[in-house]
Amino acid sequence: MLSQRDKAMRFQALHESPGIFVIPNVWDGGSASVMAGLGFEALATSSAACAATLGKLDGEITREEALAHARLIVAVSAHPVAADLENGFGDSPETAAETIRLAAAAGLVGGSIEDASGDPRAPIYALGQAVERVAAAAEAAHRLPFPFTLTARAENFLHDKPDLDDTVRRLQAFERAGADVLFAPGLPDLAAVRIVCSALAKPVNFMVGIRGRSFALADLAAAGVRRVSLSTSLYRAAITAVFVAAREAKQVGTFSYVETLLKGDELDGYLRQQALARNAA
Repeated sequence: MLSQRDKAMRFQALHESPGIFVIPNVWDGGSASVMAGLGFEALATSSAACAATLGKLDGEITREEALAHARLIVAVSAHPVAADLENGFGDSPETAAETIRLAAAAGLVGGSIEDASGDPRAPIYALGQAVERVAAAAEAAHRLPFPFTLTARAENFLHDKPDLDDTVRRLQAFERAGADVLFAPGLPDLAAVRIVCSALAKPVNFMVGIRGRSFALADLAAAGVRRVSLSTSLYRAAITAVFVAAREAKQVGTFSYVETLLKGDELDGYLRQQALARNAA
């Protein structure tokens, strides 16, 4: 097996190489195997998809549930895996730092810390607190014996605060605090994406998954984006297919969806391919 350090170096190299790459967000061993089989070079978890597999809403899972989910993905994958670590599962800088250390212990080589508090009364941390939390997470990441890629997220546009100037200020502050990748989910248009990318020196992640705000890869590359994550969009695409098929069976009594399914031996092939990759790495 590739060592955790080897995977971390591969993940770091993806961000340092020219061009743009896509990191799909997976939710179980099967989805991880299919994504690897399709040629993606790194994988990520999704807090919302993880929560949904447990019958919970995004924001309702515990840190241990998130890390158990991440360990499952790491265990089946020969590729680098990064995790959506929400706000670090606590308000304090110390908790954010501890979450990074635990993420590394779970086999992850990257993870994100966001400035959304989870408190509807004050959904975004004040800038000073947000920066302290990123700085603590970055210090913990940089003390590890391998290059853990820390992503810092500015969540204004997902929490009814569409303030681009404040978002840029936050991302610049997170960059100075030691984050390796910067991320502002929910940006409204390519002009905003260009502004964010031009204001930062480190790689920028863009999130696909919002209708009307999921731009083509070529356009994102031209705007300066280095990494594109898919959030819950693949999970929702899978659940949409399940919904449509089950509704046909229940309401119509036909099963036409069977004609377009991935065949069992094709799925087995992806699972087998990933197992061989793990053993050969």
